[in-house]
Amino acid sequence: MSAADPPHEPWQWPEATWRRHVEAVRAGRRLVPSRWPGGARVAVAISFDSDHETIPLRDGETSPGRLAQGEYGARVGAGRVLELLAEHRVPATFFMPAVSALLHPGEVKDYASEPHEIGVHGWIHERNTLLAEEDERELISRARESLAEITGVRPTGIRTPSWDFSDSTLDTIRELGFDYDSSLMADDEPYEIVANGSPTGLVEIPVDWIRDDAPYFTMDRYGSVRPHTRPRDVLEIWIDEFDAAYRAGGVFQLTMHPHVIGHRSRLVVLRELLDHIRAHGDVWFATHAELAGAARAEATRLDTAGATS
Repeated sequence: MSAADPPHEPWQWPEATWRRHVEAVRAGRRLVPSRWPGGARVAVAISFDSDHETIPLRDGETSPGRLAQGEYGARVGAGRVLELLAEHRVPATFFMPAVSALLHPGEVKDYASEPHEIGVHGWIHERNTLLAEEDERELISRARESLAEITGVRPTGIRTPSWDFSDSTLDTIRELGFDYDSSLMADDEPYEIVANGSPTGLVEIPVDWIRDDAPYFTMDRYGSVRPHTRPRDVLEIWIDEFDAAYRAGGVFQLTMHPHVIGHRSRLVVLRELLDHIRAHGDVWFATHAELAGAARAEATRLDTAGATS
């Protein structure tokens, strides 16, 4: 390799290279008020990724068996989830690929009605890190417009498919004017995304695989993916996560999928979790958009305090 050739192995990278990659998208200031709306001690943001048939479709898998696994989410799981949320008076945010919404327009209209929120989750749950910049932008834009056309509500938030960011994702969602993202994992609490050292004003509502049903329950018959955790063990993890958020005065954010959590023995877990949370009186249940609004208000307060200090 000549001196002019760029090094290919990470261990060969000069400091400027690995710093450039690390600093491209970072977590900035935490956006957590001293008290949540209504004087609540903790904020709870429940979300569902209604992927349905798009997981096999995005990989070109069209067997009826694989598609039926996703259809379960629309046919059975989504209705059960909505009934349980109504019973507990809990708003939720539903991130839905546009193809999933086009297959199930009545369902996405229910998601977009009060008190719930609909958010963008790609076109066909595509692998965005494999796309050209222009293709990713076109698919995100088309997805948002499709959801808006079906529901009459223009989504303000995005969760990228598989929670992946390409080199151009941040620029794309900023250019398209989204208020918040919910795909990254740099904190337990909402924060401002920083790009190359500069604050962006974009709110991040972080996720984590610990607070996601799919890693615990996903089954791939021909692969190495197997369910390895009892539902009630997952309940214990999620209760511990909520209790810690409550003690800290922060956020408990949860991600689920109707085709995963919607099975009978698993929905029991969500019911008991909501019962546990409801037993605490000072809880603010919020959509992700509402949580992002509270985070932006905290950013404004911090800016004002900094300007007057």
